[in-house]
Amino acid sequence: MTAKQSPLIFRFTAGLVSVFLLVYGLQVLQEILVPLIFSAILTILLLPMNSRMEKWGFPRAMAIVVSILIALALLSGIGYLIYWQITGLQELIPLIIQKSEVWLKSIQKFISANFRINAQQQLAEGQKYLISTLKDNSSVFSAALTGTTGFLANFSLMPLYIFLMLMYRDFFHVFMYKLFASVSNPRLDVVIGKIKEIILDYMVGLLLVIAIVGSLNTLSLWILDIDHALFLGFLAGALVLIPYIGIAIGAVLPIFVALLTKDSYLYAVGVAGAFAIVQFLEGNFITPFIVGTKVSINSMVAIVSLILFGNLWGMAGLVLALPLTAILKVIFDSVDALRPWGFLLGDADHIDVQKIKKRSFSR
Repeated sequence: MTAKQSPLIFRFTAGLVSVFLLVYGLQVLQEILVPLIFSAILTILLLPMNSRMEKWGFPRAMAIVVSILIALALLSGIGYLIYWQITGLQELIPLIIQKSEVWLKSIQKFISANFRINAQQQLAEGQKYLISTLKDNSSVFSAALTGTTGFLANFSLMPLYIFLMLMYRDFFHVFMYKLFASVSNPRLDVVIGKIKEIILDYMVGLLLVIAIVGSLNTLSLWILDIDHALFLGFLAGALVLIPYIGIAIGAVLPIFVALLTKDSYLYAVGVAGAFAIVQFLEGNFITPFIVGTKVSINSMVAIVSLILFGNLWGMAGLVLALPLTAILKVIFDSVDALRPWGFLLGDADHIDVQKIKKRSFSR
């Protein structure tokens, strides 16, 4: 090994170890970090309202409390509407029992006819498999319940996190000046302003996309005469929070309702087709037009980001993947040494490769 190779190998090994430790730390601290990140995003969303009230003469603490109460009132109203719609789904329970019995008998007949296993044997094997599954996964269930309890407990602290972040925002601003002392304060202000702007634009654009997609879903279900069209349509629309696959996941429940409430399976096929069209429109026209201009991340990076954050933090990671990647791009673009990585994350649709090659060759 030459002297020139040794530093390169050392830097490569140190980089791998650093990445491993970072990922491990993010995984271990998930229950704390995810609520903190959501709180930071909500803090930025509430900041304009809070600043406006302070300009009207409200003390900062009172302005923060009023902002949080307004946000909680909106969330409570949405939660009540969801609860009211879910209670309406209780009428489907008798249909679920009835249809389940019909489907179970059909499956039993199919197995008996093709595999020569009678109904009693099928029932005994099913009970045996169920008991075995419950025994094998009891520890998993208990661990998941414990983890969920801790996760919800940390999420309940979000109003406190938001209050403190808004109260001490000037303190954190000065901390950023001290942390990045080598960067001029005006330049750092520009970077912080870009991060705030991209989060605000992304969230507002996302809400608009949810409203449009939910309306299209509801209209298609109403045309097909599917029960609870409003709730099912906007439930699938809200799953746009999970890019690329959200609407497909949201289509499962309306298809199931169509199978339960309609005599023909063609209604379920119609629901699947309508949601596929909406997903095509959302992925190719609605989201790129409304959100794509705000978050200039190429599709490959977006998919990889979703996979990485989804494996790291589950459903919360899928929701946070694009905003966090967009923030990383802003930071990378602002640091000279990291600018190539910012370029890698960016939108590749408008890059003239031949022009760049000619420019590089001329140098």
